Amino acid sequence: MSRTSTGKIAKCSIAALAAAFYAGTASFASAEMLELEKDELKLGFIKLTDMAPLAIAYEKGFFEDEGLFVTLEPQANWKVLLDRVITGELDGAHMLAGQPLAATIGFGTKAHIVTPFSMDLNGNGITVSNEVWAMMKENVPVGDDGKPVHPIKADALKPVVDQFKAQGKPFNLGMVFPVSTHNYELRYWLAAGGIHPGFYSPEDVSGQIKADALLSVTPPPQMPATLEAGTILGYSVGEPWNQAAVFKGIGVPVVTDYEIWKNNPEKVFGLTKEFTEKYPNTTLALTKALIRAAEWLDENDNANRGEAVEILSRSEYVGADAAVIANSMTGTFEYEKGDKREVPDFNVFFRHYATYPYYSDAVWYLTQMRRWGQIAEHKDDAWYAETAKSVYLPDIYMKAAEMLIEEGKASKEEFPFGTDGYKAPTSDFIDGVSYDGKAPNAYIDSLKVGLKGEQTISGSEVVGG
Repeated sequence: MSRTSTGKIAKCSIAALAAAFYAGTASFASAEMLELEKDELKLGFIKLTDMAPLAIAYEKGFFEDEGLFVTLEPQANWKVLLDRVITGELDGAHMLAGQPLAATIGFGTKAHIVTPFSMDLNGNGITVSNEVWAMMKENVPVGDDGKPVHPIKADALKPVVDQFKAQGKPFNLGMVFPVSTHNYELRYWLAAGGIHPGFYSPEDVSGQIKADALLSVTPPPQMPATLEAGTILGYSVGEPWNQAAVFKGIGVPVVTDYEIWKNNPEKVFGLTKEFTEKYPNTTLALTKALIRAAEWLDENDNANRGEAVEILSRSEYVGADAAVIANSMTGTFEYEKGDKREVPDFNVFFRHYATYPYYSDAVWYLTQMRRWGQIAEHKDDAWYAETAKSVYLPDIYMKAAEMLIEEGKASKEEFPFGTDGYKAPTSDFIDGVSYDGKAPNAYIDSLKVGLKGEQTISGSEVVGG
């Protein structure tokens, strides 16, 4: 198969057409035998490095191997991306993990969106302006090497926020979308340091009720410019937009999401439930191609990351300077200018079963939606489990994995056979609080800041118990 010079449209070869023609109605035994219900697809993404599995599946021919002829198309923002998947203008897309969940429960847009594939772990950071960093730095411990001790907790930011409040100045922070990982990670980090990030209510979706720091949406590529303009004082975003602030000399990343929640889930590949039911074999083929791309990104101790950086730097994908992308994609992360540290798991695409859609990951997002009022009323534990299972589709993922194993393209130990879909309880959070996906309400109630039990927001107040 050949590609256009822009790297966007895959065209089929005679061999691929023949394979598709002879696929027939056979079982799922091998790629050649999958009868695709739809083979021409348009997939959307946002210009972030964690869209990499899509770019690699395209550039390395993994889509083609499955008989899929794909167009990859960047989208203006997360809302446009979601809306276009819902209307069918896009067949699927790189999505925020919270988007399928929020849409399915009716927060914002109501639509049944599902995912058979988790795109990555980690990959985000929180950056503050140079001015705020200078004020924070006074409260940050220094190691024997003279550098700040990491992880930097929001405790160091609290006196700065308090000073702004005393002067009657708003402390504005940016995040990429109300149901983004970035929003929940920023809120988690702030709350763990005693800074209230604000509540949502059905009547007030600003998320700023009772807030000490005012969080609002800024599209990822616009983050550095908005920070430089002084409109916001910091932001939570994925790469390469934290490292871009370092390169521009306008801000300092103070913490990564790996430090907030070790090996946290980040993006997913989202489709409508209708698509997966109407095109089950196509869904399987997509999942297979994405698994192979993720494996390629992590294989041989990230040996392919240099090539991945070159691909992602192209204008049709992320379109950022290769050196900026490489700063995090190759296993390092630069905080203050010149303070580059080894962070081998900053971007994980396949290790640690990164691509498996765990129910417990879905439940965590739902707990944060409830914590901050996006889910307005108490739900029992069974509701969290049922909702997770209606959105995350590990059965499709494992069927795709089994096919790849049978074809000799993957090995059994690379997949979590035998799992019930829930990770073991973990306290790998910046505040040390333990999370068990099977006990969401106990977890919500254990968090110091946020709604608990039967509490709701009425006007600007927390009511109930």
